[in-house]
Amino acid sequence: MLLTLLAAGACGGAPAGARAAPPPSTARVPAPSSTTTTAPAPRRPALPPVIEHGPRDRREVTLTFDSNMTVDMLDRLDSGRVESYANRAVLDYLERHHLPATFFLAGLWVDRYPDVTRRIAADPNFEIGSHSYLHLAFHAPCYGEDVIPVAQMAADVERSERQLRHFTRHLTPYFRFPGGCYDRTALRAIAPAGVTVIQYDDPSGDAFGTSVPAIVAQALDHAQNGSIIVMHITEANAPLTALALPAIVDGLRAKGLRIVKLSTLLAGSGS
Repeated sequence: MLLTLLAAGACGGAPAGARAAPPPSTARVPAPSSTTTTAPAPRRPALPPVIEHGPRDRREVTLTFDSNMTVDMLDRLDSGRVESYANRAVLDYLERHHLPATFFLAGLWVDRYPDVTRRIAADPNFEIGSHSYLHLAFHAPCYGEDVIPVAQMAADVERSERQLRHFTRHLTPYFRFPGGCYDRTALRAIAPAGVTVIQYDDPSGDAFGTSVPAIVAQALDHAQNGSIIVMHITEANAPLTALALPAIVDGLRAKGLRIVKLSTLLAGSGS
């Protein structure tokens, strides 16, 4: 069953009426109303839906890949301490085998790798969602990341979406919080952006992973009907993803699971 959070509307209560003094005998006034009503308080906008997995009655799963990028990561690139945060080998494998995938791209990453973004956008087997622009945390704690002010959250998501529309005419409404970290305050803050939040039920463990067999085992152990598998294409932070991916794909197929795009997984699910 998909996890969908909706904000409850605020309702105004009817205050108790005070007894009025009787009017002078010469005054002609209408009879007092038997009830007193007040206008209801404005309803808060509904929280965006949050989806952790697809339908459990279909033997389908989806591969999703996050591209992280922060100001500190850009500094490491510019200083030469890191060679690349774009794992093109992941794309090579997916393209070679015509595998569908959904990518959540951070704005600063897109700024640094527009050529890779165009490559993703050009493949009909791929689709793109937002991973925020600055890749700051929307809730603390979140892996030590700095937290974006609540008042700036919606604008950050909307900035990312505007940027991505320069690369694709088929931008999805999907958004993934940096680090997967959020709370109701963050959900309420980004509601004006009109996005659908995509979480996951199958963390591959490829981020900062040090063992290909461990990444493969974790991905396959969690995989089931409707699973949303999360991996990364930030090469320096997830250097083993491309090496683990073939065994993950083979293992999913051995379990009878078909790999589809996220939009296909969620089609007809009520999302």
